[in-house]
Amino acid sequence: MGNEQETADREIVLSRVVNGPRDLVFQAFTEVRHLSRWWGPAGFTTTTSAFAFREGGEWEFTMHGPDGTDYPEWIQWRVIAPPERIELVHGAFRDDPESFEQVLTFTANGDTTELEMRTLFPTKALRDRAVQRFGAIEGGRQTLGRLAEYVTGMTEKEGEN
Repeated sequence: MGNEQETADREIVLSRVVNGPRDLVFQAFTEVRHLSRWWGPAGFTTTTSAFAFREGGEWEFTMHGPDGTDYPEWIQWRVIAPPERIELVHGAFRDDPESFEQVLTFTANGDTTELEMRTLFPTKALRDRAVQRFGAIEGGRQTLGRLAEYVTGMTEKEGEN
C-alpha cells in the first residue's frame, strides 16, 4: 500500500474489538448467510445477487437504506489469508472508477478479536466526499458495531449447544 504518509489523506482507518474468537469473526465476514444479517450501517438490509468468497471472486448485492433507497454494491475479494487478513475492492459496480480498496486485519486477543478496517480511496476528494456526503466514518463504525453484536449472538448460540 505504499508509504503511509503518502496515503493518509486518502484513508479512513477504523477499528473495533469484537467479543469473539478470531476464527468466528473471520467466518462472520466470509459467509453470505452471516454477512447478509449484519452488513451495512444501522437500519440497512442487503440482498445478494452473486457471491463467491475466493481470491478474484465477487459479491454483488444491493443495500437497502431505511428510507427505501437502494444502493447497488460490488466487492471483489483480492487477497484472502484466513483468519488474519482480507483485501478487497469495493465499488458500486465492476470497474467503478470511484471504487476503493479495503484491508481488513483480524488480530486475536484471547477471547476477543481486534478488527481493523483500512479504507484507501483513489483521491483525497473521494475520501472527503465519502465522509461528508455518505457519512463513511459513522457508517463504518455502525457496520462494525452490527458485526460485533452479531458475533456476540453467534457465541451465545455456540454456548447453548
